[in-house]
Amino acid sequence: MTLWHGLYLLWLLAGTGDFILHRRSAIDVTSGLHESSLHLVQIGLLGTGTLLWLLFAATPALWLVLLAIVCLHALAGYWDTRAAFPVRTIVPLEQHVHSILDIAPWVALGAIGWPLLSATPAPSDEGVSLGPDSATTGTWMFALIPALLLTVLPALLEFRRCWRSRHRAR
Repeated sequence: MTLWHGLYLLWLLAGTGDFILHRRSAIDVTSGLHESSLHLVQIGLLGTGTLLWLLFAATPALWLVLLAIVCLHALAGYWDTRAAFPVRTIVPLEQHVHSILDIAPWVALGAIGWPLLSATPAPSDEGVSLGPDSATTGTWMFALIPALLLTVLPALLEFRRCWRSRHRAR
């Protein structure tokens, strides 16, 4: 396991911790579906970025697409906080967890982009290509299985709790 594997797992565990903190602050009866939907948007954005990184060779064009995704994630994170702040308490621990969740995509983007700056680009007719630089099966497994278990599943469970709470209130 490399440092990058460890940082990735730390990021995913921070996501799990965030969902635990949401449950403790009764997100289902406070900011509810609105905030929970924004969590799914953020996960969807970064999941899309992860899939693109796994599928395509690292090129400047891919890096620009990932930059756009990370910027959209940051914007969705801002909307998320704006949705939560007026109606539920965001405790200091949750604020620190958010720090990890906010910075991790930027660190990953830097890690992907750094080799592009230091390497001589190979001539290519296409901006992005499937190729030998695409991820191995092991990388796919390491990227997706923990993400599904540590962030996607808790996000879906949170959304379901918020959905049920909203319908009970009606």
